[in-house]
Amino acid sequence: MFKPVIKIAAIAMVALTPVALVNAPAFAEKTVTVGGAPMYASKNIIENAVNSKDHTTLVAAVKAAELVETLSGKGPFTVFAPTNAAFAKLPAGTVETLLKPENKRQLQKVLTYHVVATKAISSAITKMVKDDGGEHPVKTVSGHKLVIKMAGDKIAISDESGQTAMVTIADVMQSNGVIHVIDTVLLPK
Repeated sequence: MFKPVIKIAAIAMVALTPVALVNAPAFAEKTVTVGGAPMYASKNIIENAVNSKDHTTLVAAVKAAELVETLSGKGPFTVFAPTNAAFAKLPAGTVETLLKPENKRQLQKVLTYHVVATKAISSAITKMVKDDGGEHPVKTVSGHKLVIKMAGDKIAISDESGQTAMVTIADVMQSNGVIHVIDTVLLPK
C-alpha cells in the first residue's frame, strides 16, 4: 500500500524538477572583496564602488564631478581606483579644493585621467608591457597619457607628474569593465 504512494511521490518530484531548477536561485556569483565589501561582476562600476569603505573619497569625487551617469554607462571602462589612503597622500586641502563646485572641470580632468575606454585585465596589461619592451603608454579618457610598467610581478602606473601608483588589487570585474585598485592618485599636467 505504501509502494504506490512512494511511486507517485517520486513521479511528482521528477515532473517538478525542471520547474524547480528554472525557479531556483542562481549559484553564488564569484566576487572580489574591496574595502570590506563584495564586488559583483554583474554590477557596474558605480554600483560596486559605493559599497567599498576604502573608496568613499573617490565616490564623493565622482558625484561632485557629475560622472556617476558616465561610469554607470555601458563602457567598457578600465578604472584605476585610488583608495582613501591614496587621496590622503595629496597635499593638505587638495581634495577639499577639488570638491568645490567651481573646480568641477579640474576634478573631472583628474578623475577621467584614471579611466581608459576599454576593458583591460591585468594579464592583457602585462602582455602589452612585455610586448612594448617594458613600458606601455596608455591614453586616458581625459586625453592625457599614463605609462604602465611592471615592478616585479606588480603593475606600476606612472603619471605625467612623475608619480607612480601600484595596483594593489587587480581584476575587479564589473558589468561595464574592470577596476584595478591603486595606492596613489594619478595627476595629469
